[in-house]
Amino acid sequence: MRLVVVSGLSGSGKSVALHMLEDLGYYCVDNIPAALLKPLIAHCMRGAEDLYTRTAVGLDARNLAVEIEGVPGTLRELRRSGIDCDVVFLQADDEVLLKRYSETRRRHPLLAEGVDLHAAIAAERGLLDPITSAADLIIDTSSMGMHDLRELVRSRVDPRRTAAMSVLFESFGYKHGIPGDADFVFDVRSLPNPYWEHALRDLTGLDAAVGEFLERQPQVGPLVEELAAFLARRIEEATAGNRRYLTVAIGCTGGRHRSVYVVERLAAHFRRGHNRVLTRHAGLRGGG
Repeated sequence: MRLVVVSGLSGSGKSVALHMLEDLGYYCVDNIPAALLKPLIAHCMRGAEDLYTRTAVGLDARNLAVEIEGVPGTLRELRRSGIDCDVVFLQADDEVLLKRYSETRRRHPLLAEGVDLHAAIAAERGLLDPITSAADLIIDTSSMGMHDLRELVRSRVDPRRTAAMSVLFESFGYKHGIPGDADFVFDVRSLPNPYWEHALRDLTGLDAAVGEFLERQPQVGPLVEELAAFLARRIEEATAGNRRYLTVAIGCTGGRHRSVYVVERLAAHFRRGHNRVLTRHAGLRGGG
């Protein structure tokens, strides 16, 4: 049986992720009391095999603190019993969450008399900390739209049905902020910037002309090789430790040229030995 536990901050996209898993054929249960997680899985194990082979469960802040604190222990028990279990946690920056609540006019579950939205979000982060700590994959949706999140769930969470680790290389621009879901962050702003070449300014690191420019720079090849060697050791260590996901973020100023090129180079290198290597370019979607 494969179980995906989806949790995260209110407004971060949990419902979108669950709906995508449902579209992919998972039996989904949202907003289950945390104390009922183990009985639910026991029921699924005894039930119709085809119906519950892939199950996704939503856990959020509408639980008692003591119940949420018990979730990591429950997950360990489920894994010891042979359940293939992944915990996916969604988060976003406070400013983004505030904007989303302003646009949807929905009520935060921890909002109460004397507690404003800022305080409710902070309280929710603290309440869900045990699940955050137990998460196999943390997804920062601050710069994602609904379709971006659905695609990430489809490409990264659903296919992970074997022991193979999922490695995501993502580019970003420092002027837009550092991704909150990266295990490793590397800065490539020291490399020559194609932006200052007029003919390359409107292109991206996916374009051959930008790649040719960067390949001519003596600093680029050695940096990519050093990053590849470092990450090969880290991936080996993470695999030995039964890690299921690894996210590597590469940043430059705008997230359109150098970081994109380096991400593609690293992804191509690691695809020669790993089946589950993905790329994501936040700066290209954001237009920065």
